[in-house]
Amino acid sequence: MDIGTLRGLGTILVFVAFIGVVLWAYSSKRKKSFDEAANLPFADEPDAKKRDEKLPGVRNK
Repeated sequence: MDIGTLRGLGTILVFVAFIGVVLWAYSSKRKKSFDEAANLPFADEPDAKKRDEKLPGVRNK
């Protein structure tokens, strides 16, 4: 095996790993956990809705 073959195999290995990560990330099984992770920055504000209701000029949804 020469260096070109090793580089080609390395490229194929990295490509297969990339496809695996993409399939994992976009899997419908992971959606719930990713949605929960996306809302983590807001988890430390349990009374944000109550505070917004008290402020004038803030629209409630």
